[in-house]
Amino acid sequence: MNHLLRHGKRIGTAIVGGLVVLIGLVLIPYPGPGWLIVFAGFAILATEFEFAAKWLAWLKSKYQIWVSWLKRQNIVIRIATLLFTGLVILMTIYLLNTFGIVNRLFHLDQSWLISPFFR
Repeated sequence: MNHLLRHGKRIGTAIVGGLVVLIGLVLIPYPGPGWLIVFAGFAILATEFEFAAKWLAWLKSKYQIWVSWLKRQNIVIRIATLLFTGLVILMTIYLLNTFGIVNRLFHLDQSWLISPFFR
């Protein structure tokens, strides 16, 4: 019976940790704690899986390298990075039809606001 509980705990940890990682990955380009959620997901997975602990350490080091590289760049590169991030956010909001919902709510009748996935 103890083996069954242990196996169930591993499966539960894998499901919860995996979902947290996936949610964090989706949230990375948005303002807020995207990377923090990814790290939390890997920390959950690392309680049961050795590979996750290694990936967590690797991800943290790569994240620190990225942040320190970005801090060393001139203002043009920083602004370009910020603009690219903003573009990713706007495109996802558009593709998820958020602008289409606003279009419908306010009766704007602007067909270009509707995502191609929701036409």
